Parts: sequence; C-alpha cells; structure tokens
Amino acid sequence: MAASRLSTPLHLLKHIRPSNHPPLLRHLSSSSADDPPPPLSNNTLVTQILTILQNNPTNWTSNDELRSLLSHSSHSLSPSSLYQITRSFTTTTEALKFLDYIRTTLPAPPDPDSLSTSFQAIFELAESRDQPNYSPEKVSQLFTSFKEYNIPLNVNSAALLVRCFGRAGLVSDSILVYKELNPDSRNTHISNVLLGVLMRAGRVDDAFQVLDEMLLCRDGKISPNESTVDIVIGGLLWRDANGRRVSEEEIVGLVSKFGEHHVFPSPVRLTQLITNLCRSGKIDRAWDVLHEVMNAGGNVLAPSCNALLTGLGRNRDFPRMNKLLAEMKENGVQPDVITFGILLNHLCKFRRVDEALEVFEKMSGGSGSEGFSVTPDTILYNTLIDGFCKVGRQEKGLVLVEQMRSHGCEPNTVTYNCLIDGFCKAGEIDKARELFDVMNKEGVLPNVITLNSLVGGMCKHGRINSAMEFFNEMQGKGLKGNAITYTTLINAFCNVNNIDKAMELFNDMSKVECSPDAIVYYTLIAGLTQAGRLDDASFIASVMKKNGFCLDVLSYNILIGGFCRKNKLDKAYGMLKEMEQAGVKPDGVTFNTLISYFSKVGDFSTAHKFLRKMVGERLMPSVVTYGALIHAYCLVGNLDDAMKLFREMSSGSRVPPNTVIFNMLIDSLCKNKKVEVALSLMDDMKDKGVRPNTNTFNAMLKGLQDINWLEKAFELMNQMTEQACNPDYVTMEILTNWLPAVGETEKLKSFVQGYEVSLLTA
Repeated sequence: MAASRLSTPLHLLKHIRPSNHPPLLRHLSSSSADDPPPPLSNNTLVTQILTILQNNPTNWTSNDELRSLLSHSSHSLSPSSLYQITRSFTTTTEALKFLDYIRTTLPAPPDPDSLSTSFQAIFELAESRDQPNYSPEKVSQLFTSFKEYNIPLNVNSAALLVRCFGRAGLVSDSILVYKELNPDSRNTHISNVLLGVLMRAGRVDDAFQVLDEMLLCRDGKISPNESTVDIVIGGLLWRDANGRRVSEEEIVGLVSKFGEHHVFPSPVRLTQLITNLCRSGKIDRAWDVLHEVMNAGGNVLAPSCNALLTGLGRNRDFPRMNKLLAEMKENGVQPDVITFGILLNHLCKFRRVDEALEVFEKMSGGSGSEGFSVTPDTILYNTLIDGFCKVGRQEKGLVLVEQMRSHGCEPNTVTYNCLIDGFCKAGEIDKARELFDVMNKEGVLPNVITLNSLVGGMCKHGRINSAMEFFNEMQGKGLKGNAITYTTLINAFCNVNNIDKAMELFNDMSKVECSPDAIVYYTLIAGLTQAGRLDDASFIASVMKKNGFCLDVLSYNILIGGFCRKNKLDKAYGMLKEMEQAGVKPDGVTFNTLISYFSKVGDFSTAHKFLRKMVGERLMPSVVTYGALIHAYCLVGNLDDAMKLFREMSSGSRVPPNTVIFNMLIDSLCKNKKVEVALSLMDDMKDKGVRPNTNTFNAMLKGLQDINWLEKAFELMNQMTEQACNPDYVTMEILTNWLPAVGETEKLKSFVQGYEVSLLTA
C-alpha cells in the first residue's frame, strides 16, 4: 500500500546528480548474524549507515548489514540523525525510497515525529534551486504525497514550504501549509514567514489576519518580534506593492500596537516611515511616531531624527528643529554630521545665517550641556560660508575659511566658488578675481561653476570685455564653458546690441561640442528680436525646433511682439497660429501685445475681438489691456469710448484703474477743454485710493491754464504741497508762464518754497 502511494512522486521526481559526498569510514562488524549488535551512539550509528549507503549507491536496499543496523536501532535514532541520513541523498527519489524502506521493511519503524524530520530533509532537497528538474509544482505534489503518509508536519518543513510556494506565487498553497500545521506547533518564525509571503503578494488583509493572531497572543508562542515589525512596516511602505493601499495613519496605529508588545520598528524602517510621513505633509504624525518610539525605549538613531529634521526644515519649523536637537542629546541619540548639515542647510536656505552659526558653534562644544562632540567637515563649512555669501556677508565667509583651516579642513573648489559668487554678486569683481588667483596658487582646481560665477559677475556689472578675456583665457587652459556660460555671454552682448558677437558665440558652441539648450535659443531669439533682426530670430527658432526643442510661450510672445512692431501682421498671425498648433496656449501677454498693436493702428474692431477671445480663454484683462485701448481712444479723440471702457473697468472688472489710466483720461479731457470732467476723475482717484502723481497735476494745471481757472489751480498746488508731490520742470514751465502774467508771482514763490498758496492774498 505504501509503495502504491509513492508511485506518483517517484515517477515525477527524477535523479538530479550523482553523489558527491566524501568517502566515509566503512562499517566493520565482528558480531555474528544471530547476535544483536551492541548499542551504538547516534553519531557512530549515523556514520556506519552513511558509509554503507555511500559504498552501495545502487543496491543498498538488499544490504543485510544496513537492514540489521536499522532493525536493531530504529528506536534509538534521534530525529536529527534521521534528518542527517535522509539529507545525505542527492535526489528526492532516493530519499523517498529510503523513507519508504524504513517505514515498510523494518519490524519497528521510527516514530512519526522522527519521520517528520526525514520529510523535512526531502522538502529541502526538492526545493533546492540548483537541481535541474526543480519546479514549485513538484514540491507541491510532494507535499500532497506527504499528507498521505500521515506524518505530522514540523514547523521547519512548514516554513520551508511556505517560503517556497510564496516565491513561486502560489500564495494560496502557502496559506494551506500554514493551516495544515498543528496550531500548537506554530511559532513566531513560521508566522513571520507567512506574513512576508502575504505582504510581498499584496494580500494585505490576509496578512492582517495573521498579524491580529500574533498581536492577540498572550502566551508568547507567536508574539510579534522585531522581524515581524520589519516585515509588516517594510511591506506597507513599499510604494509599488500590489493590493490594498494602507494609509500612513494605519501604519502609525500598527507601530503603537507593536509598542504594546515592546517591539519597535528597526532604525531603517522607522526612518522610512518618518520620511514617508514628512513627504505626505504629515509632519505632526511623524513627530508623534518618533517620540512614541523614543519614549518607549525603542532603538532611535540619528537617521530617523534626520528624516524628521528634513521635514521640519521644509516647513520652516525651526523651533521644533532646535527642540528635537536638544531631545536627541537628552535621550542619548548621538547626532552626526548629517544632522547638523540638515540644520545648517535649512537655516541658511531661509537666510537665518546667525542662527545657523549658533548651531554650528554647538557642534564641537564637547560633552557639556550645550555642546556636541561632532567635528565639522568641509561640507558643513561650505554650507555656512555659502549661506553668509548669499546674504551679502562675504567677509564673514572669509573669516570662516580661516577657522576652517585652523580645524584641519582645507578649502576646496566648492568653498572658493561660494566666495567668488558672493563677491561677484556684490559687484566686487576685483576681490573675486583675487580669490580666484589664491585658489590657483593653492592648487585648488576651478570648475565650470567658478568660470560661470566670474563671467556672470563681470557681465552683470558692465565688464563684458573682461568677461570675454577671462573666458578665452580659461578655454586656453582647458576649462571649457557650458550652456550657462554661453547664455550669459550671449545675453550680455545682446543687451549692448552687439548681435554679431552674440551670433559668433552661438556658432562657436557647435565647434567646441557644447550643445545649446533651450535657454540659449530663447536668449538669442529675444536679443535678435529686440534688435529688429526678425528674420535671424525666425531662423534661430527654426534651428531650435529642428534640434528637438520647443518654443515656449515667452519666445512666441517675443516674436509676435517683434513682428507687430515691424508692422508684419501676417507673420504675427502666423506665429499665433503656429503657437496654437504646437499646443502652447496664448497667455495675457500674447493678447495684450495684439490688442495694443491693433489699438495703435486704429483697428478697434479687431482689438475688441481679441479682448473677447481673451475673456473666452478665461484670462483676466489687466491694466495693460485696458490701458492700451483707452490710450488709443484718447489719441484719436474718442473720449466717449475711452470713458465707457473706464467705467467698465471700474465697475464690472476686478482690475481697478491705476494712476496711469487716470492720467491718460485726465490729460485727454483737459486737452479737449473738459476740465470739470477731469476734476471729477481726480475726486474719483481720491475715493478709490489711487494717489495722483506729478503727471496728474501737470495735466490738470495745463487744462486750468487754458481756461485761466486760478482758484482751482491754487487748490491743486496746495494739494501737491500737502501730498509732498514734488513739481518737475513741466510743472514749473506751466506755472512760470501763467502766474507772473496774471500778477501771482508771490504765490509761485511760496509754492516753490513749499508753502500753501491759498493763505496769501494777491
């Protein structure tokens, strides 16, 4: 019967490789065949049995000596001895053959518990991946046959099978094996193995059922341990996991439940959890988790605190950053260089350099109540130096360099780059060049960032020729510029209208194998358009597109504006059409450019068409939009339409008129002898909180002069004095031509001296 049960696995599981075990000592027996052998130790017995099996690889089943040894010692063989003998076979077929042999041939076969270890050895053989005929399906079939033997499954075999089926994606089989195991035999290890399989397969709910059993266990047999926490938290934090997604809040709740069993996430998992919470914007929950583990005695290390510090830094929560640093010291968590790097970086990033310096000074303050025994490295010094340079305190940066040297840290390329960039931005080009010379003298190699800082500083402060000379000098020494270098130089030459030099630099880029990026193209297009060289700008745009770049909305706007200024309406329309076909949506600047152009040429119908289209695209017309139309209406004397737009702007629009709009209308009204309407607009300005400027008063005074309205002119002069609105040469020209001619020279003198004129009599 037993032989028939074995027929299926024996047919399926074939020999894998010949035995390669080393020769063992041969068994030499002096006993007669009728006398039982003397009792042997398990080690001696195993050695003798293995020797016989080794020397008789094909016919051991008919070996009388083996039968005698096994018959007289089957009850004395320990489970580990049976495991050792079974594991010595190289194929499952031979191992099963041996198992069947001792079950069916011996008068007193080993007990079932001992046989379970033999099956463990067989499972290990079957699961071995280096066997050419290995497959999870064969392991599964072997497990089916195993159940037919009615041999109890031990926990080691169960763990092996659960893991094997899990790797093969046969998760249901893993669960079945776990259920087959006697509940009294289950332990934390086998539960962890199943948890790992379920988590990797995305079977979160099934995993939680196993976890609940572990968490509810009070006898300690399957209570969670550190591995449990690592498996569960790690699996839940894996973002690409299949199955139900678990929120960070649920994970935090699990950490609390694990804490009740006095087990906590490992430092690595705790760091991952805090990082995830911070990235999700849940800084407070990250704070709570870290402190819960820390206060309960969990293993908290610097990386977990560093993750929280990073999140707090992004939120500019500097008080809690300082508090956490103090708590690390109180709880014996030693901060590292990265801890202080995070603190310094965020403080410097938000220009809190004095606070950063205080933290820096605490680093190496020893083991006192305020200090930490952390030696700053070059990176930390560079962070602090860069922070001071970015707020314009380069001299403090130089002091830190000397301090850096005294502590055994030599300044490197980054150190000098920070200083050079700081002095360049401050306009101290000579000092920056001096530092560059010191850098070379000390053997610190400059890089392209050094080059860009100096070239950018020189160009920004009008020293373009010096920048070009320095650039050529560095190229001669083998330090090549990059796209940023060329963009800076091209932009500088475009700004001084030296377009030929800008084009020469652009062409040089291909010669030195420096590929232009989109910004280089944008810069050159803007420069060429500004210089009126629209054909060249269009050519560069076509080259840009040919090289795989796309024009952005800013570049399209520049080209459309350039074509409008040159009255090349067809090309402006062509650019607008191309822009829309390329999927680049026109913005407010696009519409304002077109509305302004059509307003200037008097095509108000087309201008209003674009205004309606602008609103249809849900773009809010701006002061510039209304200003272009109102100004154009004023120029052609169409004050009615100008005032209509103004009223629409004041009431229905969310864009209130500004001083420029009021000045356009006041000036135009006064020129058209509508002084009282202009005065009412000045009252409107006051009601709307729009402050008049010198141009406003000049327009009104000119209008009042034309109708010789002295009293109102004096009122306006007093308003200018009260509002500290200084007269300009236009104001003085109007008043000096008007007031002396009508006998009001004294009032003119008083106005010039800053006194109110209405208090004086003529």
